[in-house]
Amino acid sequence: MAIQVCMGATLQCTFGVAPSSLLVIPKGPPTMAGGPLAATIMDHVPMANILPFGVCSSLANPTVAAATTAALGVLTPMPCIPATAAPWTPGSPTVLINNFPSLNNTSKCMCMWGGVISVISPGQFTVSEP
Repeated sequence: MAIQVCMGATLQCTFGVAPSSLLVIPKGPPTMAGGPLAATIMDHVPMANILPFGVCSSLANPTVAAATTAALGVLTPMPCIPATAAPWTPGSPTVLINNFPSLNNTSKCMCMWGGVISVISPGQFTVSEP
């Protein structure tokens, strides 16, 4: 069984160097999961829900590509600014929070620069989902 993700969950991007935290902004009546606010697949907004992961090392990121070119081809990581345009997938098929699938610890979110964002710690360990 998957575990419900909530406010304060720890996230990691495959191209980031540091973990980040998930911020949950209620889109209706607040729902709690073991204390903190429960997350949905719609909690994917860059800088509002998903905070930076330190520096980015993806050459698909234009700032990294430009810095690497300026350094004569030596990979030069630049500050991370998440670029998540689509919701988390797949979410929970059976648990809805304010008409959106709830976010569980097996879900992933894709960054436009090629990174895969995953949940390292869901923020609570008492609420499970089918």
